[in-house]
Order: sequence, then structure tokens, then C-alpha cells
Amino acid sequence: MKRFLLLIVSLLSLGVSRAERVDLQTSKAASVLVCGGSMMNGDQFADSVQAVMKTHYAGCKKIALVLHATLPEDRDRMEERLRKAFQHLGGFAVESLHRHDRSGQRALLEKADGIFVGGGETFVLLSDLYRSGQIDILRRRVLAGIPFGGTSAGANVAGLLIGTTNDFPVTFVPTRRALAVFPAVINPHHPLPANKADFDGRVGKIKAYLRFNPDETVFALSNAAIARLNGGRVTLEAGAGWVYHGAGVRELKLGEEVPELMPKS
Repeated sequence: MKRFLLLIVSLLSLGVSRAERVDLQTSKAASVLVCGGSMMNGDQFADSVQAVMKTHYAGCKKIALVLHATLPEDRDRMEERLRKAFQHLGGFAVESLHRHDRSGQRALLEKADGIFVGGGETFVLLSDLYRSGQIDILRRRVLAGIPFGGTSAGANVAGLLIGTTNDFPVTFVPTRRALAVFPAVINPHHPLPANKADFDGRVGKIKAYLRFNPDETVFALSNAAIARLNGGRVTLEAGAGWVYHGAGVRELKLGEEVPELMPKS
């Protein structure tokens, strides 16, 4: 009996210590923008993010909105807010997938020349992307060079897998593997050091996560912070950001390229 219990404990430990391995799916053409959340001021994008957003989506005629993470009854209102925000940003037209059936959603993802994934419930978003088959379309289009942006939950699914989402697992996901087009696990809404209790609490939680997942790198962004992957390089474009790996954490400087997320030569 004792030997049996030891075997069970060993198997459980093995399951905990071996995280799902996910390889980065990228190309030189990939242009990926991730935001830590709270990027809007009313019906406009916050002043601090407008310049990089405008550059990122330059030349786009129609941006597909992926609002799966938002409650169904709130999607019309969110679409209208984003329509006004993108119009103010640079006259960009938007159309939300929730206006269409599954076939129409796939068609919109194929013809749009920009994609924006909104925030909300990360597990609902990832589950719906897998159930609909849209995750493969999104990954293929991003690797081909279509500008992709995501905020909060939308940023989480751009990363290698969902691991530090801040969200409850409100629904089943077949895997934690996400789009894997951004070379880290994302942690949005990271508190600023000025809020010491919340900041220290978040640092402790992420470090604890990495003790169980030591091969992963967590890229944390404050509210209204943006990082952009472009030309194979990741740069902090707005707000505050941190890189966590192993037992260490490093705060980034605005405008800094992030060598920890660069391909190893």
C-alpha cells in the first residue's frame, strides 16, 4: 500500500512539474501588438497608445474584431466603442465576428487586413477559438504578416500558452496552448510598484508559477502598456513592462528592445 501511494505521488509530481511544451510560431513578417489592458479612455484609445496603434494598423482598410471573450449581451456595445475608437485613431473601419455565423466569421478573418482581439474571459476566448477552428486561421494570417493586436485576454492568447492570465477557468479548454505568435507567456494588468501591496503580491504569484514552470518566460504589462513584435524584435512601446524568468524579474525601459525574447543565434 505504501509503495502504491508513493507511485501515485510520483506520478502527480511528474504531471505538475512537466508543463506543456509550446514552440514559438513566428516569421519575419509577423507584426503582433499586445496590451496589458485598460487601453481605452471612454470611446477613444488612451493618448499613450495611439501612436503605436496607428503605426501598427497603418494601411488597414478593415479590421476584424474578435470579441469572444466578452459576454454575448455586451458585444454590440463593445463593438460600437471600438468602432468609434478606431475611427478616431485613423479612420479605420471595423467589423465584429459576432455579427456572423461560423462560416461568415471565417470569411471575415480571411478577408480582413487587420485583427484586434478584445479582453474579457481568457478561457472562454481560447475555448471558442479552438471550437470554431479560428485559432488556425488567425495563426496562419499572423505569420503571413497581417497586423494582429490583442488586449488583456486578447494579449494572453497571442502568447505561447495561457498560464498567468489573472482569470478564473470558467470553461473547459482542450489545451493551454495559445496562438504562440508572441515569444512569452503574457501577464496583463500588472500592478505598478507605487501600489506596493498589489505589486509585491503579483511578483510573488508569478515567481511561484515559474517554480512549477521553470522553462517559461513571463512577459508582464501594466494597464495601457503595449509591446510590439515587429521584424523579429520585441519592443516596449508604451507603459510599464517586466520580464520574469527563473527566480529573476527585470523591469523594462520604455522604448527598449527585449533581448530575453529575441531568437537565440
